[in-house]
Amino acid sequence: MPTSSASTTDSARSAGGVQSLERAFDLLERMADAGGEVGLSELSASSGLPLPTIHRLMRTLVSCGYVRQQANRRYALGPRLIRLGESASRLLGTWARPYLARLVEETGETANMALLDGDEIVYVAQVPSKHSMRMFTEVGRRVLPHSTGVGKALLANTPDHEVRALLARTGMPAATEKTITTPDGFLAALVNVRAQGYAVDDNEQEIGVRCLAVSVPNSPTAAAISISGPAGRVTEAATEKIVPVLQQVAGELSEALATQNPA
Repeated sequence: MPTSSASTTDSARSAGGVQSLERAFDLLERMADAGGEVGLSELSASSGLPLPTIHRLMRTLVSCGYVRQQANRRYALGPRLIRLGESASRLLGTWARPYLARLVEETGETANMALLDGDEIVYVAQVPSKHSMRMFTEVGRRVLPHSTGVGKALLANTPDHEVRALLARTGMPAATEKTITTPDGFLAALVNVRAQGYAVDDNEQEIGVRCLAVSVPNSPTAAAISISGPAGRVTEAATEKIVPVLQQVAGELSEALATQNPA
């Protein structure tokens, strides 16, 4: 039976709608990668899409509040994305909690999950140790990357020039006398992270607290998990036992997140 013109039109509209969505999300991600603000010509060059197509998509995103147009005619990520991002972060933390609970069970220390949000680290999930000890890590807290294990884990594979630019924007204030406060010192620490496969915060954010962290491979957004505890317990000897557990749990969490977002 020949296909009716109406059904053909509907089919084409459906396919076009999916393609438009894919293109719109691709543009949003390109904007985020560029620091949140771009011009149409930059988007056209990076995406390969013609300017009229990009202009039409951006006009729609602007009308929905997901993008805003600046006075200089460039486009920036819009405030409506904040609510989506916060909700997604909370959900990501919910998915991570069973894995963090396993970390606590196997290491005895507090387990955390953190994301890189702009230039800051934000903690999105935590399962506390059964040992009573209040530490700086808590859900919702924001800190600068240079003084944390999760910050080092998240930035370990970022090009040096991008790391330097981030540090120039944030500064490198000392949280303790052991905080790394120079870009060269921080970049040297990232070399160690890549060589070792894990990051260490050795009394750098809080005196008396040591943290071990690894990134979550292939996470839909850059994420890291860590354990933190008293320096007297998270010793070099303990590190040798804890790091393999961290790496295994990070791999399992990565697989779980992939199943939440099937291709």
